Amino acid sequence: MLVEEEKIRQQLVERFGLPAEKITVQRERRIWADIPAANFGEVFDYAVDKLGFVILATITGLDEGPTLGAIYHIARESGIMLNLHISVPKDKPVIKTVSARFPAADAYERELVDLLGMQVEGLPPGNRYPLPDGWPAGQYPLRKDWKSDTIGKTEVTENA
Repeated sequence: MLVEEEKIRQQLVERFGLPAEKITVQRERRIWADIPAANFGEVFDYAVDKLGFVILATITGLDEGPTLGAIYHIARESGIMLNLHISVPKDKPVIKTVSARFPAADAYERELVDLLGMQVEGLPPGNRYPLPDGWPAGQYPLRKDWKSDTIGKTEVTENA
């Protein structure tokens, strides 16, 4: 029986008034939660501070059609993984950084910027990642509507 996972699920439902069907225990050690973007910060902080999810495994970016999504995969030292999914409108894809809590988030958030065109508020200035500096502005290769022929091979320049 998945006692610990169900306890975490119930705490999230009760604490934030989220619909129970939006937080599911997928299998042993895997909890999925679909969180409104407006509530993400408080849910994320609660999961880290009160529920012991102290490891950021990765952040996955998604093109969901009219929205862009991000899944924050955070874990407890025991191996239980909580996957927090948020969606933001594609025409205004703004999220807030979690790099103050997890410095490694910097690289994952830069991927969201480079590959999907998300705007990450509070992300410190830094190098592009993973696309080269010469990559054309406004070209996001992980968006479903992106066409590889929209840029010429000569437009992308490598740094020497």
